[in-house]
Amino acid sequence: MPSPDLGPGADSGPDACPDGGPALFRLVRFWSRRWARGVAHTMGIDVGGDAAVGHVLTVDAVAGCAAPGATIGGVARLLGLDRSGASRMVAAAEASGFLERRRSESDARVTRVRLTAEGDALIAAAEQWQRLAFADLTADWPDEDRERFAGYLQRLAAQVAA
Repeated sequence: MPSPDLGPGADSGPDACPDGGPALFRLVRFWSRRWARGVAHTMGIDVGGDAAVGHVLTVDAVAGCAAPGATIGGVARLLGLDRSGASRMVAAAEASGFLERRRSESDARVTRVRLTAEGDALIAAAEQWQRLAFADLTADWPDEDRERFAGYLQRLAAQVAA
């Protein structure tokens, strides 16, 4: 049975959609590492260990940093890590050819991190894998439901990123 449209003016407290939060976090737990492992496999990166997953997550975080570009601190915030953990992940992704680190020209204390051509290819593969996963998961949904759900996901992602 489809859930009701809560539209404008609907109660937005914790009781408005009591199962929305638990459902969201079940999805997050399910997909949090699977998508990165799937992307690594698609790209032919060895997925035997967690290094490939770390590379995908790190490259995705670098791509997600706002202008003027990624820093170790920005990557740490996006990954929910401390700076030393993020620095190790950036170093590992750099050693594998996905990232490049350079000192900022305007402030030598700041290291900027950017994607290499291999990192760009990894992001493109990640986005394609994510689109295919969404299409597969919602394949039997009416187009209107798929579009509405995609819009809600984009809105939630923008709100979280703000």
